[in-house]
Amino acid sequence: MNDSILRQFNEKNGNGQSRDGLIDEPPEDFGAFGWLRGSRERAVMLELRKKNGNIVAVGYSWIEKVEFDPSEGITLHLAGQQIKIRGRNLNADHGQRVRLFQGIARQRVPWIQEADQSAALRAGKLATVVEEIQW
Repeated sequence: MNDSILRQFNEKNGNGQSRDGLIDEPPEDFGAFGWLRGSRERAVMLELRKKNGNIVAVGYSWIEKVEFDPSEGITLHLAGQQIKIRGRNLNADHGQRVRLFQGIARQRVPWIQEADQSAALRAGKLATVVEEIQW
């Protein structure tokens, strides 16, 4: 494929609208994580935000495997490293087929946020709450 055709296809105008007419929507905020709504949107990196302000971003292309165990949480396997995400309702349905684990598997989650104690207490019983991220 010609480079100029590829560039033209991927360029956006000043309104955030791609040349094919689709509008990039900002990520939807579910408190514990963000969700990309656009039909063709995929995150390049997953940003992991700790409650103390530390942030690390990992490239989705480096994630080899993602596991969900209801008693352990979500484990991301990267080259020689594991990242653990612990909390409650990590695979709960938030309507419209929005689930944290499935979103990670489909590269639709741009960020995950650890909750501080007050946010965890305020969250509803069915809300997804990330209590700890370990890297």
